[in-house]
Amino acid sequence: MWHQTLITLRPRPRGFHLVTDEVLAALPELQSCRVGLLHLWLQHTSASLTVNENADPSVRRDFERFFNRLAPEGEAGYEHDYEGPDDLPAHFKTSLLGCQLSLPVSQGRLALGTWQGIYLGEHRDQGGSRRLLATLHASDS
Repeated sequence: MWHQTLITLRPRPRGFHLVTDEVLAALPELQSCRVGLLHLWLQHTSASLTVNENADPSVRRDFERFFNRLAPEGEAGYEHDYEGPDDLPAHFKTSLLGCQLSLPVSQGRLALGTWQGIYLGEHRDQGGSRRLLATLHASDS
């Protein structure tokens, strides 16, 4: 079985946000899959996807601090500033973290570890809603 759907994630403030439940809510087809892969493709260049700690929100706050130190705003010498001082650092962060994930599916669920969740890294001050193309390739149960 192949299934594809475009998920529109609600707007979020700058930072790292758990979106696992929002993704799962948009994919009821997942529940009928015995084994497969879910590919997620974020259709943006200033936000990212990654998998990490899903329980302690301080991890997500520390992620934001770390990436802001790694790609700070207002650095001299860069040309791309048409959309504001947060735009180029957002592109850097997206390239470092990536805009896609491939996640295993097992027995109707994502086969994430106990403490794993899907993060949306929102790297713009006003990023708006984000489009996530979900492609599921799986065998039915």
